Amino acid sequence: MCKKPFYISTAIAYTSGKPHIGNTYEIVLADAIARYKKLLGYDVYFQTGTDEHGLKIQQKAEERGITPQEFVDDVASGIREIWDLMNTSYNRFVRTTNKEHEEKVQKIFKKLYDKGDIYKDFYEGWYCVPCESFFTDSQLVDNKCPDCGREVKKESEEAYFFKLSKYQDRLIKYIEENPNFIQPESRKNEMVNNFLKQGLQDLCVSRTTFNWGVPVDFDPKHVVYVWLDALTNYITFLGYDPEGNHTEEFKKYWPADIHLIGKDILRFHTLYWPIMLMALDLPLPKQIFGHPWLLMGDGKMSKSKGNVMYADDLVKLFGLDEIRYYLLHEIPFSSDGTITNELIIERINSDLANILGNLVNRTISMVKKYFDGNVPKNTCPEDIDNELIELALNTSKLVEQNMNELKVAGAMDNIFDLLRRCNKYIDETTPWILAKDETKQERLGTVLYNLLESIRIASILLHPFLPDTSNKIFHQLNTFETSYESVNSFDGMKKTLTINDPEPLFARLDKNKKLEEIEEYYK
Repeated sequence: MCKKPFYISTAIAYTSGKPHIGNTYEIVLADAIARYKKLLGYDVYFQTGTDEHGLKIQQKAEERGITPQEFVDDVASGIREIWDLMNTSYNRFVRTTNKEHEEKVQKIFKKLYDKGDIYKDFYEGWYCVPCESFFTDSQLVDNKCPDCGREVKKESEEAYFFKLSKYQDRLIKYIEENPNFIQPESRKNEMVNNFLKQGLQDLCVSRTTFNWGVPVDFDPKHVVYVWLDALTNYITFLGYDPEGNHTEEFKKYWPADIHLIGKDILRFHTLYWPIMLMALDLPLPKQIFGHPWLLMGDGKMSKSKGNVMYADDLVKLFGLDEIRYYLLHEIPFSSDGTITNELIIERINSDLANILGNLVNRTISMVKKYFDGNVPKNTCPEDIDNELIELALNTSKLVEQNMNELKVAGAMDNIFDLLRRCNKYIDETTPWILAKDETKQERLGTVLYNLLESIRIASILLHPFLPDTSNKIFHQLNTFETSYESVNSFDGMKKTLTINDPEPLFARLDKNKKLEEIEEYYK
């Protein structure tokens, strides 16, 4: 097993309120990628956390009559609870109100100032409070924020600026020489054509009109712009030291392999962040993946529209792996996905209950019924077996190809193709008819062995996506042959003498009854 380091991060969640299911999608997607890399033997470091400074936070705390710190403590705790509820395997949950992080942000700001990459000037322009972003007249769309469409405020104040323009050509060259740096391709084209080639303006990186942020230590009436504070989390918590005394952990894992972010914050991660790293003389992350949004049936999820779904509600109503499956399977690689209660029910019934659950239950039940739970021997092969065995042994390669391109839904389809083939194999071999003929017992045993072994391989590959379900299948198979290496040979179940009792994995849902139950739940 290789122990090559692999660093994956999510964007840190903004602590303005409870994350909806669209926000939660990102942590589940990152978790699936992290777990898959662990399965392959990588030494994975997976970081997530919360972004806790800014005017919006200060305003929300004032509305509640509490301090900003009390406000973010409460929200950050709630975010972490949801990340844990979704069974995510992060190594570190970071918070930007951490004192050590704040001190490093101050040192980074001073380092860039001393280098001449940050300078003081006067700012006049448009500011979007929810996005914590500045815009020029030409960047506004219908006099509103180009990112979120909300009203912007005219701001005029003394501020420090970061010389984005100085590094613009260097960044264009880097993107051209590293075609996989920004993915998917459509996001890269958007950044290059809409921003870089139009010319970058220097970025305002301090504020004086509020104080909930990291103070500029050599000019305390200024606080550091929230995005400079937030983006540096990827290195500060890993052990980056602005004075050069980096920890072994930082030397081991940086540069990050993947920054996984929402497409709405692509500009900050593909323009501002790489340029900050260039100014700090640090290598850039290997890849930034701007994932799509999860939409409601009637458009983008938003609290103002009142069409928000939350992960904890959905897990209560449908189950954990049911929701993990929906999130990972139903959102395409580069286009937005849709979520409704009806679609979740449909997917649970068709994929989880019918294809996976029914297959495992039928197979385990037949081994119990016909062989008293003893694992049969595969001593009577026929040509009809070959297609199933070849697919079982080839599925890991298909999954790897898709996962290397971050096509998680495609990887899950590969696994479910194997499960579908198992169901077809049952129809082709008719084990219930073989069981009636005493001369066919050896053949019956071979058919059931092939099914057990195919299920074992599928369950190993399924583990990064549906870890609880995968573990339940391992228990029913009574197998400890769950390593990635073991998917390359069709003999893992030979080491198991007897299987355990069948237990249903997923219940088929009555659509109308479930929708009534959901309606009652939300009353």
